Amino acid sequence: MQRKAYVTGTAALLAALLAGCTSGSSGGDDTSDKNADTGTSTVAAQPGKYRTLPEACGAVSHDTLDSLLPGIAQITDETQRDKAYAGDATLTYDTDRKVGCRWKVESSDATDRLSVDFERVVSYDNSISDDTEAQTIYTQMEAAADIPESASPTATESESASEPPSGSASGSASGSPSSPASPSASATASGSGSASASPSTTPAALQPRTLADLGDEAYLDDQLSASGSTAEQRTVTVVFRTSNVVVTIEYEEQPMATGTVPDSKEMQDRAQNLAAQLAEALNG
Repeated sequence: MQRKAYVTGTAALLAALLAGCTSGSSGGDDTSDKNADTGTSTVAAQPGKYRTLPEACGAVSHDTLDSLLPGIAQITDETQRDKAYAGDATLTYDTDRKVGCRWKVESSDATDRLSVDFERVVSYDNSISDDTEAQTIYTQMEAAADIPESASPTATESESASEPPSGSASGSASGSPSSPASPSASATASGSGSASASPSTTPAALQPRTLADLGDEAYLDDQLSASGSTAEQRTVTVVFRTSNVVVTIEYEEQPMATGTVPDSKEMQDRAQNLAAQLAEALNG
């Protein structure tokens, strides 16, 4: 009789322990529900506007290339001229992420180079949008180019920038009437209309600066550098961002005649016109 009572008491104890375990597991379910609610409250950042990129070598029209690369018109061989218009595509392994094209044309007056690059930025962080990531990349490029913050040029600055640089005429007025023209001035008279023999001082309105009314944000850089014993080479760079695409244009000119300087305003106007066309095409 005593042994039977002992078994009954053990069964009661096991029943009580099982009841306690069941109560504890219910509390665990509440915790997991809270964690699930926390996970679903995170909202992924919006993707960028652009999912693909244009074909870079076809993005620049023949008329625009005629303006940027005057030497194309001097190519008499039709096959070679067509090849010059076609450009050389930049090697890329993902044309939905990055594409580019290069052109180079030599003429009797100068060697002109043009490059156009498109980069579609994609953020791999769900908390950062594609646009924000593209803005970060653009800001880094602007900082690396050391572009100062600038306001729009005044009317006086614009007028002075459009005036031709001082040449031999002003120099002869202050010097002897019988003094011969300088070699650099003579080179200008017989060379390309886009080059001058003036000093390499760039007017304030043409200095590197940020640009308004081009994409979401943009800047222009203008650098003049000597190339050994040859003429000075000017490189105008325009970079702009529209949504999650960053576009870079580099336009270079190196005159054949020593002592000549490529015209800053003319090159900047050409590069900005191309940038405006590309921005319009992307938004179209």
